[in-house]
Amino acid sequence: MSPVETCTTTIRKARISDINPLLQLINSYAAEGIMLPRTEFEMSENIRDFTVLYSGDQLVGCGALHFYTPTTAEVRSLAVDPDVKNQGLGRMLVDALEAEARENGLHAIFAFTYVPGFFNKLGFIEVDRGSLPLKAWKDCLRCPKFQCCDEIAVLKALRDDPMLDMPPPLGTMLIELPHVRR
Repeated sequence: MSPVETCTTTIRKARISDINPLLQLINSYAAEGIMLPRTEFEMSENIRDFTVLYSGDQLVGCGALHFYTPTTAEVRSLAVDPDVKNQGLGRMLVDALEAEARENGLHAIFAFTYVPGFFNKLGFIEVDRGSLPLKAWKDCLRCPKFQCCDEIAVLKALRDDPMLDMPPPLGTMLIELPHVRR
């Protein structure tokens, strides 16, 4: 993806030099229990998943597109600096990640969120989290909220695909994630 300039806002794929500002932004939300914390090692390993948004030389937002199957990926680590929220930057990031997913021929993207209304405005629908691909093994098991998860799963179909509307075939490995206890 080539950088896109809007006034002084630049959106582009992340580089290794972005790791420290990414960690500061993501882990500030993690400290509030809103996101999973990330380590320098994890960021180094997954830096190619990330898209960053800069205003001048300051990181103001980020998001990652993490592939789980040949047809689906998760939008994750979506964060916007609290000082510049409600200016359309989150939408800009999700649009860029969706474009990347489409370029790769994906059928759908999904996310786990505390703000489903934001994703609904972008065409995502709420789904049962147990229907999503093997997410549990990578992130959910290490989440402190695993036993009482209160995130909402959302999904956006990127093309007409009858497989997205069908239950998985028998014998398909699905992980049943915990449901919210109310």
